Amino acid sequence: MALGLEEKQKIVSEVNGVAIKALSAVVADYRGMEVSEMTQLRRQARESGIYLRVVRNSLMRRAVIGTDFECLTPVLEGPNLVGFSLNEPGSVARLFRDIAKDHEVFDVVGLAVDGQLIAAENIDLVARLPSKEESVSLLMSVIKAPIVKLAGTLKEVPAKFVRTVSAVAEAKKK
Repeated sequence: MALGLEEKQKIVSEVNGVAIKALSAVVADYRGMEVSEMTQLRRQARESGIYLRVVRNSLMRRAVIGTDFECLTPVLEGPNLVGFSLNEPGSVARLFRDIAKDHEVFDVVGLAVDGQLIAAENIDLVARLPSKEESVSLLMSVIKAPIVKLAGTLKEVPAKFVRTVSAVAEAKKK
């Protein structure tokens, strides 16, 4: 069914609004996937805070103009599914990587993070980026480490003194 000019403009503005807020984007060829599989993919995307959309390539090229994802235009060929990660940069890459492992027909074409086009073969690099909770946890452990070392060192001084006194007492008993 042909889209009218107003509908095309609406799609372009919607995708552009999402692209401006997004942290990363992945483009995949979804041809050959069954409707039930796509429904499952869309549900997983909603749960992960990922915006998924099948958009005509000409409209997608217009939608990403002026965003960090303008670099995706060379990979926009054929029917594509575009996923924008809104919460954390690695979430859409993790989802698409897992789907590609389970479905041979699902092929990741390219991805973009921070205005740079990344080859589809390197999807694992982006997928391994820590989530927000993992990042906070790592930061807190780095902040906590010196305090734990200091507390251990301060505790060791009186403990060493007690052990020395105990050893002297044992020596005098013999």
